[in-house]
Order: sequence, then structure tokens, then C-alpha cells
Amino acid sequence: MPVEACGDIALQFLEGGGLNDQDIEQLLLEAESRLQTCKVQPMSMSEGKAIGHPENPLLNIPKLTTGSSLQSYVVQRDDVALADTKRIIDPLQMTLSNKSLSSLKTRQASVNSSTHKEKPTAGADWFHLPKTELTTELKRDLQLIRMRSVLDPKRHYKKEGGKAQPPKYSQLGTIIEGPTEFFSGRIAKKDRKKTFVEDALALERETKRFASKYREIQTSKQSGKRSFYKNLRAKRNRQSK
Repeated sequence: MPVEACGDIALQFLEGGGLNDQDIEQLLLEAESRLQTCKVQPMSMSEGKAIGHPENPLLNIPKLTTGSSLQSYVVQRDDVALADTKRIIDPLQMTLSNKSLSSLKTRQASVNSSTHKEKPTAGADWFHLPKTELTTELKRDLQLIRMRSVLDPKRHYKKEGGKAQPPKYSQLGTIIEGPTEFFSGRIAKKDRKKTFVEDALALERETKRFASKYREIQTSKQSGKRSFYKNLRAKRNRQSK
């Protein structure tokens, strides 16, 4: 049955006439014949030619090779997905990237070593002041300088922070008096000391200021106690005699 006849039968069905058994059987036979022609037509084409439109060669689809098997780039090992970088990245690009990365690391290491390396002197602007060598004597002198306000209560100094650090570059020297200060500003050899701590201890032995200050503090703390009244009673007994 041609396509126009099928269209007429469908039109009759839509108008309400319905289809009888003969029309249904004829439609099934036509559908079966069309399926057989569709199966035979692709087999008639040559296997060597590409499937596509013969008039337009750009639309030809290449034939797939069934012999090669595709391998995945990702492999799972112990619940961990690992990617094969050798298959993903070109070997030439990999070698170039490794060379650039190694050169960058060496350059960065050289820059870090040059920046973190401390200089032995402070430079020409500071007359090549040497690096500070923290000895035991120098640590004590620096601590005494920070506590210099305790030595003389009549002098007031600027308070320093609790995080004060020793200088990186420093040098110790000896003050030499001028010829006009031989009698006024000169220190005798027997009174000269090597460090600030020795000088402070020698001054304390002469003035005994800390010893007298300690006695005053102890007296104020013992006021009102048994020893205080005992000393007071002994003092009154001596006065009465």
C-alpha cells in the first residue's frame, strides 16, 4: 500500500469511521516490508567506503579501529585514585617544566641564603662596627645598664620595654681623659674597674646605701611584732639606767 493510502486510512479513523480487521492487517504487512528493505540496504554498501553523504566529502566519518583498546588515565589503589602523568603530559613539556622548576628553586635558595646571612660588620656608614659577641660579662653589664635607675634614686631615666634586646653590632671601649682633665676628670688606677658591675659593687662598698636601705625596709616590716617590742623594751631599760 502506498503512503497516500495509509494517509487516507488514518484520516478515516480520525473522522470517526474506525478501522476494520482487513485495514489493520494490511498496515502491519506494509510496516514489515519497510523494515526488511531498511535491513538489506546498509549491507549493500561496500565496507571500505566511509559512511556519509557522497556529495559532501567533509561530512565523511572515519572508520573506527576495533583492534585497539582504550586504557584509563586514572588507576585506583587502596581507595586512592592515582593519575598517570606520563600519559597525560607530553614528555617534552615535562622535561622543560622540571628544568624551569629546578632553576627557580636554586635561584630562590640563593636569594634566601644571601638575605638571611648576617653581615660581620655594620657597614662603612657605621665605621665597620663589629658584631656583638655576648659574653657573660657583657650580659651582666647590659642588665645593669637597664636597671641603672636603681643605683641612683635622684636620677630618672626613660623606661624601656620588657622585650629589649641587646644590639646586633657594638664595641666596648675605654674613655681616655684629656690633658686638661688630669686632676678633675681622671680616675686613679686603683679605682678603675674592668666592668660596670665591678664599678657598681665598689661604689656600694663605699656608700653602703643598699645596706642602709635594706635595714630601713626590715625595720618597717618588723614594726608591731614581738622583736620590735623586745628591742623597744631593751632601749627603755638602757635609758632608765
